[in-house]
Amino acid sequence: VQLQASGGGLVQAGGSLRLSCAASGLTFSNYDMGWFRQAPGKEREFVAGINYGGGRTEYADSAKGRFTISRDSAKNAVYLQMNSLKAEDTAVYYCAAAPLGRRAINRALMYDYWGQGTLVTVSS
Repeated sequence: VQLQASGGGLVQAGGSLRLSCAASGLTFSNYDMGWFRQAPGKEREFVAGINYGGGRTEYADSAKGRFTISRDSAKNAVYLQMNSLKAEDTAVYYCAAAPLGRRAINRALMYDYWGQGTLVTVSS
C-alpha cells in the first residue's frame, strides 16, 4: 500500500492550498481516509476525515469552515482544500487510510496506512 501526499508549499496567511493524496495497492472504496498534521514540537493531530463512500465527513474544530475534505474514487485520491490559512496551520500534513468499519475516523489509531507527509508553511 502506498499513499503519496502532495501539494504542500509556502503560502501567505489568508491564502489557499489544495493537498492531494494518491492511494495505490488497496481497494480504495473499502477505506475511510483522513488527514492529520504535525507541527514542530507538537503531537500529530487530526484535521479531517471522510468515510469510504464520501457521505460522511468530520473535521477538527480548527479546520471547520476553512478546510474541505473530498475523495475521488475514480482516481483513488483524497483531497484537502485549505482556505483562509493561518500561521498556526504550519505543519507536515499526512494522509492516512483506515479499513471501513472503524467508526472513529478522528483517531490516528484507527488508521493502518500513512503517507510520507507534505509540508505546509504559512507565513504571517
